[in-house]
Amino acid sequence: MDYLPIFLDVKSKPCIVVGGGEIASRKAALLQNAGACIRVISPELGPSLSELKEQNEVEHDAREYRQGDLGGARLVIAATDNAEVNRQVSEEAQAHGIPVNVVDQPELCSFIMPAIIDRSPVIAAVSTSGASPVLARLIRGRLESLIPSGYGRLAELASRFRERVKARFTNPTDRRRFWEDVLQGGVAERVFSGHHKEADRLMEQALAETSLTNDAMGEVYLVGGGPGDPDLLSFRALRLMQQADVVVYDRLISKPILEMTRRDAERIYVGKENNHHVMCQEDINQLLANLAKEGKRVVRLKGGDPFIFGRGGEEIDTLAEQGVPFQVVPGITAASGCASYSGIPLTHRDYAQSVVFVTGHLKDDSLNLNWKALAQPRQTVVFYMGLMSLPHICRELQAHGMPADLPAALVQKGTTPQQKVYTGTLSTLPGIAEKYKPKPPTLIIVGEVVELRDKLNWYQSGEEITEETPPFEPAAWPEAERVVS
Repeated sequence: MDYLPIFLDVKSKPCIVVGGGEIASRKAALLQNAGACIRVISPELGPSLSELKEQNEVEHDAREYRQGDLGGARLVIAATDNAEVNRQVSEEAQAHGIPVNVVDQPELCSFIMPAIIDRSPVIAAVSTSGASPVLARLIRGRLESLIPSGYGRLAELASRFRERVKARFTNPTDRRRFWEDVLQGGVAERVFSGHHKEADRLMEQALAETSLTNDAMGEVYLVGGGPGDPDLLSFRALRLMQQADVVVYDRLISKPILEMTRRDAERIYVGKENNHHVMCQEDINQLLANLAKEGKRVVRLKGGDPFIFGRGGEEIDTLAEQGVPFQVVPGITAASGCASYSGIPLTHRDYAQSVVFVTGHLKDDSLNLNWKALAQPRQTVVFYMGLMSLPHICRELQAHGMPADLPAALVQKGTTPQQKVYTGTLSTLPGIAEKYKPKPPTLIIVGEVVELRDKLNWYQSGEEITEETPPFEPAAWPEAERVVS
């Protein structure tokens, strides 16, 4: 170990920064976050330090550094562009036993600044012993995704209950097991989801129990898995997926995403597709409740976002009725993800000022939509689950005023390496689908914004099918058919 990792208390202690540029300002900001009393020695200050001075956050000596300036300091940082000045600061500090850091000159340092993950009061720091600060920052970035901001709140809860837990469990082994259960179980999840009163209640309940047992009730995590690319998962989604005891997933969950769940978790497939349901929705709702009542942590993993045509509302309605704790983790919905990966902005100042998400079939398999409201100029319409009804959709939109040559697209398996994009118009898209036979999941995007795809397409993957048509003219909207809601 090249350095001893320690955490230094500088709260209300005098700390000196020699230098006034942007690097010095970043170091001063770290000291400010730690509550230090900061004195800056520099003839001039850059914009950031000038702002801190105006806010009375730092004291400024507007001159060059002089020998004797470091007396009484708890910590010193040298961040000038003058190597000789930096050397003098280092020598004076070390002669007086004051910890000193000289930016980008580890040979002059008695300590080095790590890359910091701040979840106060939880602090994690990464150092490469000065070998590669960039690598330290990259490692910090990886850790950021593994340490949710809620860990700070969890540490605060642990601090409040620490003495009571110590009194309740005098045996160190029992105490350790208790904290392991709390910090990885239901109490922690209540904290992470913002249910602080419920977390306190569960802590009180755990302390009152005569033996160490898991909570009688588990919890359901309704997690949006996004449109397919695992890199689009949220930090919270990944954390819950990796701690769940049971994973209940549907057919829209890609294999790479499913593989990111805990290896030893039970997996239950409840996928539904046209005319074939492994399990009906009501049974899925009850399954989630039953698993949680067995004390299990259950991830209900759904494609896209659970609350956008994902029937998530129906599932948590059952959970709420039966008193089962749950939390909802939003995901990137298919419209947003597939459009982005296809180079089709859903809104654009010159093409579309609104966007509408529509389901391509209703609960009774009908397609009784408000076609007049959908057939608006300068509006993008995205149809979910509409592939089987594509001819009907294109016909009705034209019948209610949309031009036959309005650009439209099909996006199959968007955001994945298997993505295929088929572009045409309202009049040609059904023929394209008949010829190339795209498979679900396929999204339908209708609107002038589709015309931007050739210019903005950035994600090259799979097959690109384009029907050659003349450039679309917005003036082609029939005036008599325009509907204003």
